[in-house]
Amino acid sequence: MILQLRDVPPRVRHALEQAGVHPLLAQLLAARGVRSADELDDGLPRLLPPDGLTGAAEAGRLLADAMAAGRRICVVADYDCDGATACAVALRGLALLGAAAGTLRYVVPDRAVHGYGLTPAIVDLACASGPRPDLLVTVDNGIASHAGVAHARGLGLGVLVTDHHLPAADQPLPVADVIVNPNQPGCSFSSKALAGVGVMFYVLLATRAEQRARGLFDAATQPRLDALLDLVALGTVADVVKLDANNRRLVAQGLKRIRAGRMRPGVAALFRAAGRDPRRAAGFDFGFALGPRINAAGRLADMTLGIECLLTDDPARAAELAGQLDAINRERRDVEAGMREQAEAMLARWWTDADTASVPPAVVLFDDSFHEGVVGIVAGRVKDRAHRPTFVFARGANGQLKGSGRSIPGFHLRDALDLVAKRHPGLLLRFGGHAMAAGCTLQEGGVPQFESALARVAAEWLDAATLQRTLRTDGPLALEWFNAETVALLDAQVWGQGFEAPVFCDEVQVLQQRLVGDKHLKLRLRQGGQERDAIWFGHDQPLPERARLAYRLGLDEWNGRQRVQMMIEAAHEPHTP
Repeated sequence: MILQLRDVPPRVRHALEQAGVHPLLAQLLAARGVRSADELDDGLPRLLPPDGLTGAAEAGRLLADAMAAGRRICVVADYDCDGATACAVALRGLALLGAAAGTLRYVVPDRAVHGYGLTPAIVDLACASGPRPDLLVTVDNGIASHAGVAHARGLGLGVLVTDHHLPAADQPLPVADVIVNPNQPGCSFSSKALAGVGVMFYVLLATRAEQRARGLFDAATQPRLDALLDLVALGTVADVVKLDANNRRLVAQGLKRIRAGRMRPGVAALFRAAGRDPRRAAGFDFGFALGPRINAAGRLADMTLGIECLLTDDPARAAELAGQLDAINRERRDVEAGMREQAEAMLARWWTDADTASVPPAVVLFDDSFHEGVVGIVAGRVKDRAHRPTFVFARGANGQLKGSGRSIPGFHLRDALDLVAKRHPGLLLRFGGHAMAAGCTLQEGGVPQFESALARVAAEWLDAATLQRTLRTDGPLALEWFNAETVALLDAQVWGQGFEAPVFCDEVQVLQQRLVGDKHLKLRLRQGGQERDAIWFGHDQPLPERARLAYRLGLDEWNGRQRVQMMIEAAHEPHTP
């Protein structure tokens, strides 16, 4: 791994300091592209207005008309955390905006039965599982659902598609009544990184604006949609979308509400189930504590559990559902551990930790025993270890092979699938996704051809420098900042995909080291003449007496006492690149 120092524009850092930003924070923010203190204003008035989002105004009129006429609306959800939170935001938001009792409901696909998106089978389920809807509203899906949209329209149903996934470059969009997607052709909305839940939140803002224009209420009496921002923040971080300035504002607003105790009962129950303190909520909690518990329902059980947890206003019911989600997540971890062990054995044919030169430019794994619900997680783990674009496949209920992929910087996974599909017509039955995460479906026996085709694209697009793992660091941490106040300062910020949490880099002397839990390295270090505590999670190999460490800053709490410690990410011999 190469440790690469982030560039810090000195004039920008100075300007931020002059504007009153803490000196360390000014350095970190300047290194992440922040150019002025104005960008740090996370107030709601600084959100991008909804009128810049193509289709939002039309969606607002469509929904306002439907609610005014008492029409039945069915939300078509998705089986991940983004889809679950988007569904909850849609239903809660439409209720706030005046949808009549009994006119709102939802359906969510079963991963193994219905596939992804608004399929004809899901349209039929929406019609058969309750009162026939007048309008279907997709959340976090639909941009590639040509057959499902056509089927719904053929049955006389209206269709509003809200999505954020990339549409196919060589196909027209589905013929829906309205499509809202910042990534659709011609949309000039500057935050292309909105998650599905963010898109739905913006549709609600546009709907409220339309109702306001119709005289249903004014700015002083309008429903407070900001009450939904705890859910928007959770779904945005859990979906690992880029935290651009607009997304950071959405997440910051959600975190402020949660820290102040203003959150949905289900969110509060998930914090308790995960053993996290909402008064100190951070983006990490969404990505690594709450999000996985909701996702586990869609992976191993039924996402209805996750959606109901986010919809209920009964704290006791929320606690019960959060407990079920926690139990499913523990089962998910067991399944994942078994699959990871198998994947590691399969990878051993190529390389050991000391030699990655023989690893192909893209990794494709399949085993009949793999669980369809966990392939994405395992693909991510393999990608992290091998630093290669990775697909993991499992057999679906219909016998087809369902694959989930994760990528590395410099390799756009969805575009790679598009090229594979063009070069090998018929190989991919379905595909879609983003730059860093995508999915596809193959017929029985298609894995070897797909593996060869993906490796060819990777060999063409990736060079040796791209295939070399790089960790960007913020350089040494001044001794004066190594304290609990700095940890609190950093924890108060919004970090995440595309706006990574600080990683510092210092040379240290290793005084003591021992294994804890048989897989974590606990250390006592000397840095700059002062002794430090450190831990390297998931690492069991000893360090030399002197080392150059890349680390995050954290607090270790034990028996009511707090100690600042280094949380190690990587190590090198001193003075090496």
